[in-house]
Amino acid sequence: MGESEARRTVEAVWRMESGRVIAGLAALVRDVGQAEELAQDALVAALETWPRDGVPANPGAWLMTVGKRRAIDALRRRQTEDRKVAELGRDLGEEFTPDFDAAVEERIEDDLLRLIFVACHPVLSPIARAALTLRLVGGLTTAEIARAFLTTETTVGQRITRAKQTLAAARVPFEVPDPTERAERIDSVLEVIYLIFNEGYSATAGDDWMRPALTDEGLRLARILQGLMPDEPEVHGLAALLEIQASRTAARTGPDGEPVLLNDQDRSRWDQLLIRRGLAALDRARALGGTPGPYTIQAEIAACHARARTPAETDWARIAALYAELARRVPSPVVELNRAVAVSFADGPAAGLELARALADEPALDNYHLLPSVLGDLLAKLGRHDEARAEFERAASLTGNARERALLLDRAAASDRQKKS
Repeated sequence: MGESEARRTVEAVWRMESGRVIAGLAALVRDVGQAEELAQDALVAALETWPRDGVPANPGAWLMTVGKRRAIDALRRRQTEDRKVAELGRDLGEEFTPDFDAAVEERIEDDLLRLIFVACHPVLSPIARAALTLRLVGGLTTAEIARAFLTTETTVGQRITRAKQTLAAARVPFEVPDPTERAERIDSVLEVIYLIFNEGYSATAGDDWMRPALTDEGLRLARILQGLMPDEPEVHGLAALLEIQASRTAARTGPDGEPVLLNDQDRSRWDQLLIRRGLAALDRARALGGTPGPYTIQAEIAACHARARTPAETDWARIAALYAELARRVPSPVVELNRAVAVSFADGPAAGLELARALADEPALDNYHLLPSVLGDLLAKLGRHDEARAEFERAASLTGNARERALLLDRAAASDRQKKS
């Protein structure tokens, strides 16, 4: 194997296995930062060894073994924790053979779940949780995370470093929380995955409408969590939502990368495999019972769109009812704005406009570009083109995304033309 081919193989294996390797090492050393350093040492060893000796039959086990040996060396150098050194040595000999048995595989999956809960701990800010999760669980480099969030490597590196320091200072245990804490903590995990996906699905800033790398990572993390927590309905609800949303990716941009709104999309380009996966995950969430959570309700809304072969077949009355239910579960002006849009399709633009206008004084929406965008759309449908143009222009001034700004300015110009015609 040539050096360049071996490097590509190492990088691919790292992307797939790094989360499990870091999780397994963190379970041993009880320090996420040290575990990542040990895993990085194993990665360097792979880059040095695999081009010469070939890729091992079980690359993940190889990386874990090297990382554990480095952990033993570090402990020995400090001449502390003799008992732990002995235990690690026994583990190394007994567990990490070229072929994992089922018990070891199950333990690694448990460690990965612990790592996800640690990386998404509420003691960290949402953006720090997202960066740390992408680094530790997703295997992304600092440069990749920086590109995805349109910031500098230095900024991302500092966020990750501070996040590790915060976890250490707070003495966050490397464990899945007990049942009394589980609800709060699982909400934090789901929020991080949703944030990662959404930042890719509708980028808040920059020149591109979407950032597929983040969308893909969010979807991958949701699928991992499904496997790790198969009895949590909201985990399947989130996965269902992301699968169905991701199914529209190919239809959401035009030939030059310009945004294509939902009702203008070519639905033949929607990915039917992802839709089927999403609907299956939604069925699983329902089958587990209990009151549907916010992600499951949003997945129900997405499913209404996915089942409609044309925009005219969309069950807007059901979507409006689902948004009303969502608003009761998680009161939010953004949810109310989405309900206003659904009502406008179900009962007419005047009804939707009344609901949207009622949100004008909401402080949380002061700089939210989608409020004037929705107002502009509803006013245009009512033939109030002067007002519509002003709202589209205001929305354009508030968005940080260049593609979305261009779309909104085009709509403002169209309103102006319609007024003059």
